[in-house]
Amino acid sequence: MRVLLVGAGGVGTAITRIAARRPFFEAMVVADYDPARASAAVAALDGDDRFHAERVDASDEAAVTALLARHRCDVLLNATDPRFVMPLFHAARAARAHYVDMAMSLSRPHPERPYEECGVRLGDAQFAEADEWAEAGALALVGMGVEPGLSDVFARYAADELFDEIEEIGIRDGANLTVEGHDFAPSFSIWTTIEECLNPPVVYEADRGWFTTAPFSEPEVFDFPEGIGPVECVNVEHEEVLLVPRWVKARRVTFKYGLGGEFVETLKTLHRLGLDRTAPVAVPSERGPVPVSPRDVVAACLPDPATLGELMQGKTCAGTWVRGVKNGAPREVYLYHVVDNQWSMAEYGSQAVVWQTAVNPVVALELLATGAWSGAGVLGPEAFPARPFLDLLTEYGSPWGLREQ
Repeated sequence: MRVLLVGAGGVGTAITRIAARRPFFEAMVVADYDPARASAAVAALDGDDRFHAERVDASDEAAVTALLARHRCDVLLNATDPRFVMPLFHAARAARAHYVDMAMSLSRPHPERPYEECGVRLGDAQFAEADEWAEAGALALVGMGVEPGLSDVFARYAADELFDEIEEIGIRDGANLTVEGHDFAPSFSIWTTIEECLNPPVVYEADRGWFTTAPFSEPEVFDFPEGIGPVECVNVEHEEVLLVPRWVKARRVTFKYGLGGEFVETLKTLHRLGLDRTAPVAVPSERGPVPVSPRDVVAACLPDPATLGELMQGKTCAGTWVRGVKNGAPREVYLYHVVDNQWSMAEYGSQAVVWQTAVNPVVALELLATGAWSGAGVLGPEAFPARPFLDLLTEYGSPWGLREQ
């Protein structure tokens, strides 16, 4: 397997450190708009000659296609933010390569009823081209990070091995992470955080289909394992709600994120001020008006999440809560994956949230390389058997857990 990894930020760099310990691939080209980031990621790998650094603009479909061809890559792994999903998705198809991402094509709220009806849903643009991928015998594995990704694998595992009927699948994410010296320092891309938290959350119900609610709706307190404890969680837009019902039968699917009151209020303030917008506004300068995206300004003013590891303490938990029936009796479980920041920093030099995101696409690539997973078309993680993934994740030194509720 020859891989083109696009994006050498926190997650991309963690991917290289995890993959470097595995023998399943022949080469990994690490490409970024900033060549210094790509070079730094490769330089940190102690001379592993399977890795090569390149510069590429992720928005330039033709340049990415050419890079795939030049290095004879048979799979593109997208570690950029969701703005670049579609050009990279199309570049992989043009180069006849497979494609893997960790977040899907962007949504657009319903123009008239944003908190009742879906407009353009997450992943709609990709699923619209599913037949083309299938006819070509090529695979686009979409939403293969931790959430979405591992959470979807948990849903498939629950359906296959733990339940006869499923009433509800609820992704529940929480942490007790703190960042020393910062009042507000998201542990993941603020661009992506704003996108998913301020868009109308999507809920799925079997008798209604997909619909939306107001941001931060339906608060509940969820007790997270391994010492994290109770965290208030709220509805957030996320890919699992759009993916899980395509392959797993459940009467209701939700995603709730443990944000905390202060974090929610900060996001609401950004929205009130218009600082969550992506469309450029004209900003005066000595050389005249300069078009600037307010959200990009917010991102530039905050610390890079990849640099926060030494200042972080605590654990992060990603998991899937499932309620249903097994052998005629009610059952309720929480399948989860916890990463301690102290461990991920000591073992890989990567903070917990980016490491937890990064390990899952590497596991998926290895399954594709060995043939344990195979397929064609635009498929989510739930389209594949769960047990090989969970077993290999444990082999990577990061076991998962199951708690009866």
